[in-house]
Formats: sequence, C-alpha cells, structure tokens
Amino acid sequence: MSDLHVGARDDPILEPALRTLVERVGPDLVVASGDLTHRGQPAEHERAAELLRSLDVALLAVPGNHDIPHAVPARFARPWEPFERLWQTTEPTYESDTVLAIGLNSVRPGRHQSGGLSAKQLARAESRLRAAPAAKLRLVALHHQLVNAPWRTRKRPLARRGAALSQLEAAGAELIVSGHVHQIAVAERHEFEVIDGDVTGSVLTTAPGLGQPRPHRRGEARGALAYRVDEQTITADSYLWRDGEWRLRAKRTFARGGAPLG
Repeated sequence: MSDLHVGARDDPILEPALRTLVERVGPDLVVASGDLTHRGQPAEHERAAELLRSLDVALLAVPGNHDIPHAVPARFARPWEPFERLWQTTEPTYESDTVLAIGLNSVRPGRHQSGGLSAKQLARAESRLRAAPAAKLRLVALHHQLVNAPWRTRKRPLARRGAALSQLEAAGAELIVSGHVHQIAVAERHEFEVIDGDVTGSVLTTAPGLGQPRPHRRGEARGALAYRVDEQTITADSYLWRDGEWRLRAKRTFARGGAPLG
C-alpha cells in the first residue's frame, strides 16, 4: 500500500479499509511505501504508526515526500526526525525464511516531488541482496516510482532510474514496489525494454494511493496491491476501494527469474 496521507480530510476510512483488506488477504508482510502522512506533522506520524501497527502484521515502512517537515529550517536540518522517532530508520530491512525486503529512502528534501537514490544507498542494498539465498523473494521498496502508470501524471519517476534498476536487478532484486503517483502500474522489465543477453527482469509495481487527499483530481485511483509468491511465480493482485468495499480488479502473474511463463 502507499500514500495513506493520514491527516487529510478522508483519513477516517483508512482504518476500516486496511483492516478489511488484511483480513481478506492474510499477508505475511505489509509494505507501506511512503506518504504515510499528509503534512509530515508529529501528530499525523503518530496516528499513521498507530494505525499500521494495529493491523498486527509484520511491517516495512519507508518515507515519502509528504513525510518530512514543510517548514524551514526543520525540512533541511531535521528532515527524518519525525519519521525515525516512530520507525527508527528510513531504510528498514525485513527478513524471514521466505523473503528479504529492503526499504530505500528516495526522498530529497530540496525537491518536493522528485526523488533519487545515492550511490551509497544502492551499494548497501546491493550488498544485502547479493547475500540473500536465491530461493528467497528479494523485494525492494521505495516511494518514488520506477514505472509510470499509463495515465496522466506530472510526477517524474526516480532520477536515473535506469541505472538504479540495472544495479538492483544485477544484485538479484525480483520485485521493486513504489507509490507516489496514486495510480496502479505493474510490469516486468522485459515488457518495456529490450535487454541484450541473459538478463533477469524484475517485476516493477506502482501502488495507487489508499488515501485520497484531493478527491477531485483526475486520474487518481484508490486501492492497494497484494502479492502472492511461490517458487516459480509472482502474482500481483490489484484491489480497488469503491463504495466502501474492496474489489479485485485484475491479476498479473510473472515467472520468477525473468524466465518465460511457458
């Protein structure tokens, strides 16, 4: 899930919506890919953390551009303080017997919308990914999208996304999840880029916003993505929240390791 925007006018729907989806899907891990809050205020961070922890599921949360202070000098002097006070780190790691999930902080305080990753961040992620057993699902989560939805948005994707994607894929990343644009996109790298050689293609997804702080903005969906993984496939289920209930709208299945499905 992404873009809860706790503190916006419609956040009362978030708790029943999240709880209903968790009960329906039964996830092993919930990933919240940024913009947990609307204005980055301490009270909003506390509400967002309380809401997510009340789900009683393992969590991995990374910040979005709305999760840092808007006011100067705090925006530049202490951008991560409100988030880290509740989550300890902006780049968490979750590991179980079946999955390694790495969170990356793509927010740049000097730019409100666009995001990027430094060479040091990518190197740390690469080291963790390479050390993971091949059988584990290797997941990377960040706020800014690597793949745009096929609908209108003025929000740019991650800076130097091609280089970042190549480095993460070479290290073994199989599933890279993001948010930011409030629209769903699901694709495997070979679907949009011709790559020479035997190169593994990761599955890239952009989750819609569950919060909807600007209900009249065109082209913004409300929903979440659920992933089902076995030894050979990754399936992304698109759930949309409409009229007070979840509706499963689509399923897309990809072969793990970039091999064809058939």
